[in-house]
Amino acid sequence: MRRLTRAGLTGVAAALVLSACGVGGGDDDSADTADPGDTADPGDTGDVELSGEITFQTWNLQGGYEDYFTDLIADFEADNPETTINWIDQPAEGYQDKLSADAAAGTLPDVVDIGPEAAYTLASADILLDIAQADPGAQEAYLPKSLEAMTFDGLGGGTYGYPWYLNTGPSFFNTELFEECGLDSENLPETFDELFEQATVMADECADTPMIGRMPAIETFGMYGVELMNAEGTEFTFNNPDGVELVEHYKTLYEEGGLTEDSLNEQQTGELEGFKAGLLGWLPGSSYTLQDLRETAPDVYENVAIGPLIANAAPNMYIQSIAVNAQSENQDLAIAFARFVTNADNQFAFSQEAAIFPSAQGILDDPFFTEEDDTDDSRVRVAAAEQVEEAVVYWPPAFSAQSADYLREQIALAIQGSKSAQEALDDAADYANERLTAE
Repeated sequence: MRRLTRAGLTGVAAALVLSACGVGGGDDDSADTADPGDTADPGDTGDVELSGEITFQTWNLQGGYEDYFTDLIADFEADNPETTINWIDQPAEGYQDKLSADAAAGTLPDVVDIGPEAAYTLASADILLDIAQADPGAQEAYLPKSLEAMTFDGLGGGTYGYPWYLNTGPSFFNTELFEECGLDSENLPETFDELFEQATVMADECADTPMIGRMPAIETFGMYGVELMNAEGTEFTFNNPDGVELVEHYKTLYEEGGLTEDSLNEQQTGELEGFKAGLLGWLPGSSYTLQDLRETAPDVYENVAIGPLIANAAPNMYIQSIAVNAQSENQDLAIAFARFVTNADNQFAFSQEAAIFPSAQGILDDPFFTEEDDTDDSRVRVAAAEQVEEAVVYWPPAFSAQSADYLREQIALAIQGSKSAQEALDDAADYANERLTAE
């Protein structure tokens, strides 16, 4: 890697969907020496005598994290010798469908690893425990924005999961392409206006070299400053003038050659492969994209600069939580174990195992997240950690995968000129609102 720009490291965050791959691996030697210090701990079970057996389900975490979870469970069982925790792990593919099927069959595990969208679906059917009511004291242990992400206004304001891990990261820029295509690699874009302006220059100077390889998603609208829902969480409103303006920018870029043709059909994998091949100027990444580039695209890695998340508003992040089955036959044990998994010490330990960030209060003050060494990985980690407390989980929990796909389809039609941006967003908002009302 040629450099990490200081300007870029002050405003960094990114959009990598955790649901695609669980968490990222990390092997930074400095993790062995970090100490979480004096942090809030929601894992204290007080005077409750715990006994019995529960099942704990994770999502695509057995490949590489067996030792962590085996030790975690052993520690809990040692502290609570009358208990047994059965750990199962589900593959990434079809996880939300698996959760829904188990819930419908009455076989959902007692404690589950879950994101906001799936949690919203299950909570709307009274499947998940509202921890705001069942365990209100625990909420003081988590970052406010992480709690907000698991608190659903559309379901009466209940909180349906203990916040667990977060992910955010930087933008990656191919400086070789910047220099070849009339741009200053020392002046990386930070806002959407700057990105669109530089994408136009790149397209003008290098006809076959687009800056952007992805369509705007619901998170993009949030980072652009678009109001996604009304204050009550009962209606999607992204078809407002700001949303229309964003889509029109992408349409113009497409016409100018600043947006790839494949982006109309490709998912994130197409964008990533294009950047690795040296065909794209910009890649929104994560805290573990750096390692991927280093290992699989070394020539591009040598010419990569890291800059800020492209955003007009707060940076975006993604969250995974630990939820309790409201129908668990051993709710005391399920609550205690969920709190144990997400307490400060265990979140800190997991963040050293994987390239993720903790949601528990106090941990981000540790030198592991505040002090750089001479490695690029530490610089990315420190810069991204600075953004976690201000970052927002923009994806509304009530916005289904089907609504996301439909939004993408409608934006593609607008970009190609088959309908106006306003018509496309009106149709997408209507589609999402119909499903919101049906829940």
